[in-house]
Amino acid sequence: VQLQACGGGLVQAGGSLRLSCASSGTIFSASDAGWYRQAPGKQRELVASISTGGSTNYADSVKGRFTISRDNTKNTVYLQMNSLKPEDTAVYYCNAARYSSPVTRRDYWGQGTQVTVSS
Repeated sequence: VQLQACGGGLVQAGGSLRLSCASSGTIFSASDAGWYRQAPGKQRELVASISTGGSTNYADSVKGRFTISRDNTKNTVYLQMNSLKPEDTAVYYCNAARYSSPVTRRDYWGQGTQVTVSS
């Protein structure tokens, strides 16, 4: 299974970007999906997640600005980012988390896409 993330770039503060993450197979249809980010010198953090049932969860720092969605027919997960701030600058990674049991999880990661927000 391969995840391919794209859509990053350089944008001014207040601008928007949409990240996409496509899978080589149908992993997303049977997995929770998420977007994480890692800024220089910081730990990777969860930005947004979406369950197989469509329930979403967001980090407080992005609530009201970012929207995660999924299209299982296209095996793709999206992250719409609006009102971007310089502190959103990071490498963004997509993730698929497949649970074989309530406590057994396998993670798949995309390669990361750089988002840079200038002030």
